[in-house]
Amino acid sequence: MKISGFTMSKNAEKLGYPVKESIMSALPLVDEFVIALGDSDADDQSRKLIEEINSDKIKIINTVWDIEKYPRGMEHAHQTDIAKNNCTGDWLIYLQADELIHEKDIPVIRKRCQELLDDKEVEGLLFNYFHFWGDYEHYHYSHSWYKHEVRIVRNDPMIHSWESAQSFRRIPEFDEINYRVQEGTHKLNVAKVDAYIYHYGWVRSPHIMKKKLVSFANNHRGKDGADKMEKTHFDYGDIRKIRKFKESHPSVMNDKVSNFNWEDKLYKRNKNRQKFKHEKFKYKLLSFIENYILHKTIFTFQNYNLHENK
Repeated sequence: MKISGFTMSKNAEKLGYPVKESIMSALPLVDEFVIALGDSDADDQSRKLIEEINSDKIKIINTVWDIEKYPRGMEHAHQTDIAKNNCTGDWLIYLQADELIHEKDIPVIRKRCQELLDDKEVEGLLFNYFHFWGDYEHYHYSHSWYKHEVRIVRNDPMIHSWESAQSFRRIPEFDEINYRVQEGTHKLNVAKVDAYIYHYGWVRSPHIMKKKLVSFANNHRGKDGADKMEKTHFDYGDIRKIRKFKESHPSVMNDKVSNFNWEDKLYKRNKNRQKFKHEKFKYKLLSFIENYILHKTIFTFQNYNLHENK
């Protein structure tokens, strides 16, 4: 059994993505790790950080992003597919540049991949999630944040990254352009793996977080969306109301956790900001019902078919 890792990246370092740590977290699990590295700005240090890992498992694919050809976030999916298509493993683990796995979960993941290797009904593996918010001590367990997502897929050319690269779908006769296609696509049949993805996409100083959101808005909504985001001050809200994290982070994150230095900036309020979904009464109520009464998610879109008995 061979396992490949893959990701895509552009301006990851300057936008606060822990891209080096993400790749390092997967290296003990995988036989190779493929990165579609986009045409980053001159002041971005992503390539340097990746090369500093100094692993012969790492393969960099140089790419150029085309937001006009792949608008509305589809360039994210396109770049993800480029990396996926260069993988040679039986199973492929996808980590976005702000996602990590914990070393304690690696034996569990490897064992699950081996167990299901010959079970062709299973096309992917579904992970649990920690979504950290503002700092390394708080994470979301809210209806407005997905609790599970597919992060391992089979090496099948008809499985593609989908929409803006949050997940995957089987797309026969794909035109290689419209990553938001619905008709003729199929959700993957997946099984659970008892492991977590550690998502640090919202752990940055407010200043860097705004830069990331401006870039994200440009990729999804064009220049007008980016200009609108540029005019706002990012505010995480009262993070004291977010669930406390009481476990350990992946060890490759130790330096970043130790060097956390924007606590004083977390409490500068923007009185005119719109509420986040998790702050609204509707989602607070749904979160309470899910977490303390039903102990399962309700009224959520799931881009997969789960095999409960696998």
